[in-house]
Amino acid sequence: MSDSTRSILLAGVGGQGILRASDIISLALMSAGHDVKKSEVHGMAQRGGCVTSHVRYGKKVYSPISRKGEVDILLSFEKLETLRYLDYLKADGAVIVNEEEIYPPSVNLGLEKYPAGIEKTVGRYFKKVKSVNASRIAEQAGNPRTANTVMIGVLSNCLDLALVVWERVINRAFPEKLVKDNITAFHLGRSA
Repeated sequence: MSDSTRSILLAGVGGQGILRASDIISLALMSAGHDVKKSEVHGMAQRGGCVTSHVRYGKKVYSPISRKGEVDILLSFEKLETLRYLDYLKADGAVIVNEEEIYPPSVNLGLEKYPAGIEKTVGRYFKKVKSVNASRIAEQAGNPRTANTVMIGVLSNCLDLALVVWERVINRAFPEKLVKDNITAFHLGRSA
C-alpha cells in the first residue's frame, strides 16, 4: 500500500443505502482529483444481510480492497456491524457509528441478545469514535430515507474536500425532487 493511499470501509445492513453512499463518496474524491478504487460486497443485501464497500483513494491506488489493519475510517451504518469490521482499522483509525440497531434473525427469534455497550467497547480500542443517530437527523432533514447522506455528512469532516465538491456530487446523485432533503441531511450530518 502506498503511503498516500487512504481507505474507508462502509459497513451495514442491506437497505441502508451503503452502496449509494460509497458511490457518492467515490465521486466526491474523484472530483477532488484523487485516484479512487471501490469494491462492494452485497451478501444477502435484499434480506437484511451484511453489506460492505471499500473506498480507497490517493495519488495512485492499485487495489480496491483494504486488508485487515489498513482502513483509516470505518463508517458503520449499524452498531453490530461496527464490531464485525473493527479488525480492518489501523491502530489510529477513526470510527463513525450510526446508533441504529437492526436485529439479526437470532435476536428476533429470542435465541440471542443484541450486545449492549458497543460504543464503549469500540472506545476501549480506538480513540477517534463518533456516534450519531442518523435516523433521527434524517427525520429532521424531512426524509427518513436520507440517513445514509447524514452519514456522508459526518464523514465529510474527516476528509479534506471542499464543501462545494460534496454539494455538486449530491446534486447529481439524486433525482431533483430528492436533492433538497439530501443536501439538508448532509449539512445536518456535517454539523452533528
